[in-house]
Amino acid sequence: MDILNAVRKTANKRILYLPHALTQMNLPERMITADEVREVVFKGEIIEDYPEDPRGHSCLMYGWTSTKNRPIHVVCSPKDEYLAIITAYVPSPKEWESDFKTRRK
Repeated sequence: MDILNAVRKTANKRILYLPHALTQMNLPERMITADEVREVVFKGEIIEDYPEDPRGHSCLMYGWTSTKNRPIHVVCSPKDEYLAIITAYVPSPKEWESDFKTRRK
């Protein structure tokens, strides 16, 4: 199964937010909601794939959320019974090109 299908299949079972993700999502300048993360997971695209991640196969997803009209990046890893959300953040224009999909060199 490809990583995108695995992400969405496990997200349909359960989404588990790891402590780092919750910390990052709740920073005052971010305040990323669970609905925004779900929107990225179910409607966004994978922009980086990390098959050799020590935490297990993971990926970086990008999506533009409708609720707050902004780009969001979500790093997640599908497990057998849940999707682990490793982190979520608003990509910085200093680190990302204007499409928010390409890292600046």
